[in-house]
Amino acid sequence: MNRTCYALLGILLSFIAAVPGVAQPKDAANCKDHPLLTRLPDYGIQACTLKQFDAYAFSIGKGKPAQVEGKFTNIRYQPPAGLATKPSTLQVLRNVENAVTQIGGTVLATDQSKETLKLTKDGKELWIEVWADHTGQYILTIVEKAAMAQEIVANAAVFADGLKTTGHIAVEGIYFETGKSELKPESAQAIAELAKLLKGDAGLKVYVVGHTDNVGALEGNVKLSLDRAQSVVQALVRTNGIETVRLKAYGGGPYAPVASNDSEDGRAKNRRVELVKQ
Repeated sequence: MNRTCYALLGILLSFIAAVPGVAQPKDAANCKDHPLLTRLPDYGIQACTLKQFDAYAFSIGKGKPAQVEGKFTNIRYQPPAGLATKPSTLQVLRNVENAVTQIGGTVLATDQSKETLKLTKDGKELWIEVWADHTGQYILTIVEKAAMAQEIVANAAVFADGLKTTGHIAVEGIYFETGKSELKPESAQAIAELAKLLKGDAGLKVYVVGHTDNVGALEGNVKLSLDRAQSVVQALVRTNGIETVRLKAYGGGPYAPVASNDSEDGRAKNRRVELVKQ
């Protein structure tokens, strides 16, 4: 979801009008509002934490945390010093709740000082926590749920060791669009390491085996896994000069999971490409 889409979601939290004579606190360096929600009028940002990928345990009930991973934002807001009547904790919670529910969000849990909400918009799942206290301060924690982009790729030596030890190895760093078989550009590094492996051992022949999770029709998953394996083979042959006779593509579909398909994390691990020594 880009910034323009988020801007369309922004809803003014307006339970208090701007008060003449109060000075808005200066925002902390490099801090700004999350595109999803504006701040309370005249409030300043005391501190913020922004991370491209992190995890946060959201409360979804008494003693029931939900660990959510993705793009992480934490913003601490403070009221202006001259504000005579500060908003109550309930006022803050209700205003964030109304802002989020008006654009399709739902409340997952609430207590006297904290509320957890979830919003799905344009295929993106966002988790929101608002915490407030009697001083008028409040904290927004927002995680846009997403899998981590794998940036570290095993090298040719690791692949060779895996094939020698177990006869097969999963290749990290190969990416496809959901439901498609075309390699994404960021797969180039992993493909280059596979080519290095094969060029370093002229007698090595491998099966390139695609695997999927169990979401969708079985026949479609088997075909998709084969098409993805063939894309890897084609990249090795056409771009890296590996002889076709040394490679065979197969589609394993959902038949060989390495984790449970009952969770997104498990399904992500099952969607993989493996090398198997012939």
